[in-house]
Amino acid sequence: MWAVSAIVFDSPGKVSPKVINEEVWAAYDGFNATFLDPGKCIYKTDSSFESAVDRHNGAAAIWCQPIYWDMAMNAYKLAEAQKDKARKKTMKALCDDIFAGNRAHYANFDFDDNNENTGWFIYDDIMWWTITLARAYELFGDKEYLKLSEGSFSRVWYGSDKVGDSGSYDKENGGMFWQWQPIRNPAPNKFGDGKMACINFPTVVAALTLYNNVPERRKQSSESTPKYQTKAQYLEKGREIYAWGVENLMDKKTGRIADSRHGNGSPAWKAHVYNQASFIGASVLLYKATGEKFYLDNAILAADYTFNTMSSEQKILPFERGIEQGIYTAIFAQYIAMLVYDCGQTQYVPYLERTINCGWANRDKTRNVCSGEYDKPLQPGMVVDSYSASGIPALMLLFPVF
Repeated sequence: MWAVSAIVFDSPGKVSPKVINEEVWAAYDGFNATFLDPGKCIYKTDSSFESAVDRHNGAAAIWCQPIYWDMAMNAYKLAEAQKDKARKKTMKALCDDIFAGNRAHYANFDFDDNNENTGWFIYDDIMWWTITLARAYELFGDKEYLKLSEGSFSRVWYGSDKVGDSGSYDKENGGMFWQWQPIRNPAPNKFGDGKMACINFPTVVAALTLYNNVPERRKQSSESTPKYQTKAQYLEKGREIYAWGVENLMDKKTGRIADSRHGNGSPAWKAHVYNQASFIGASVLLYKATGEKFYLDNAILAADYTFNTMSSEQKILPFERGIEQGIYTAIFAQYIAMLVYDCGQTQYVPYLERTINCGWANRDKTRNVCSGEYDKPLQPGMVVDSYSASGIPALMLLFPVF
């Protein structure tokens, strides 16, 4: 049993033990032992499956797999920061295995393969991979990661001659469409089709992450459908899509991010944690690239809305029921960490600490697995999905010491 270093008060009459470093690794090891298919090295939908066969038989969603790879890379960076050579080696091997497993399962990362079981059929599914592949290149320097990241960005932006879609980018009205229409019989998107936050702000994150990693003196491609962009082009594209998103998907008074907008209709104002998250990440990256303070102000406004309006009275991050929605906290962890560490906004650390402490205290102690309802105990052996279980270990890997 792991030792407890302190007691943290969540609300009057309620306490949660504060986690220590050994428990960070226990949480991540428990997550992998429960959800990683050791033969295929991709993650399972939930703990009831013995293996991750395919989309309909135990494999977690295609767009969530890169979030789990992000967690592995964060584990590698934590082991490196702790000067734990053995664990660093283990985490590097895990990162390599996750990439290889996903490449083998998902059509060898052929982004023109739109098989709906093990292929690509929604623009944001691809863009989440674009982001994580760019991060992998940034961390490990493997040029294959960069090539795949840039190729997938191009695929989303311009479309595919093979598939027959015209791309996510709306050249006439701005912003990014969510899917090619319809999925099984591709045709150009038309005015009024959905432009979701989950493709627009991840596009900005992808563009700026690539901006940070491509060569400074790269020449512009002469191809009509370029497979790569220059630094200036990535920055320009990121700024353009961000500006569209602010005008169409952001409540500028509160920091609330709409789920989507269709044509000139009112935005769908249902706020989701992962959209708040990718907006925060897009804002931080643009702030760091340009130094323009309104980007940072926007990030803070969106973070404040997440904690003060969307979270519980105890300021514990919310949980949404539904397919794959449990992944939202893990995504939020990635981007709130950028705001805290890169921009010095440490005022959010107590909120994150409270969520971690509460969720970990209510874990299934036999498996060291958490649920997405952080304030409710997870009973031993209860079926839990990998999406919901990812939030606490994702937070712990990025905020291991308070």
